[in-house]
Amino acid sequence: MLEAQGLNHGGERQTAATSPASSAGHTVEVRPGLYLGGAAAVAEPDHLKEAGITAVLTVDSEPGFQAGAGFEGLRSLFVPALDEPETDLLSHLDRCVAFIGQSRAEGRAVLVHCHAGVSRSVAVVTAFIMKTEQLSFEKAYENLQTVKPEAKMNEGFEWQLKLYETMGYEVDPSSAIYKQYRLQKVTEKYPELRNLPQELFAVDPTTISQGLKDDILYKCRKCSFFAQNAVPSWVPSTGMENSARVVDG
Repeated sequence: MLEAQGLNHGGERQTAATSPASSAGHTVEVRPGLYLGGAAAVAEPDHLKEAGITAVLTVDSEPGFQAGAGFEGLRSLFVPALDEPETDLLSHLDRCVAFIGQSRAEGRAVLVHCHAGVSRSVAVVTAFIMKTEQLSFEKAYENLQTVKPEAKMNEGFEWQLKLYETMGYEVDPSSAIYKQYRLQKVTEKYPELRNLPQELFAVDPTTISQGLKDDILYKCRKCSFFAQNAVPSWVPSTGMENSARVVDG
């Protein structure tokens, strides 16, 4: 059995060896034209080009390519994320899944990678399989692990992918599930906000549109959440302000 060798880039666990299915560059083809790997896979951009990989999704603490690196025709997307249970990966899943899907539809081979290729990138690829094949989290994850046995996302990502499944494989900012998730994330970061009335977080900033012309939105400087048409008694002590439309303290 593979064992973790401690923490590395962005906190991700490094495994003792790669899967037997791994090829040069430590990548595994988990679906036709969809590869999963670690940082070693992007260390030599020319090797990607030779392998026909022309789209790269990096889910790591820093970009996989430095400015000016890569090669002509390469499409890339960087999603900053640490391999920690508290990391909000759920909010990025739609963008990641769309990037993979569009790239493959254009005939591109896609590489999804993090540092070690066992947690962050695994979570994103699992989400893609869940949505495109309409599989439950458990079935998609189990299927991926048959191809890459060392794949092991952290428990926080497992929970987020289960929420993703519950929301129908789409992050719906208007859903009660997502709002509760966002509330939990902000209270993890700011424990002093745990006792606030949950109705103050009824409006998510991503739902704001031109149709809210007559609404007054309140934004907390500390947590970046919005409350609609509500003036809490604790406004002076936490930096809440109001004006027409949106106020960013």
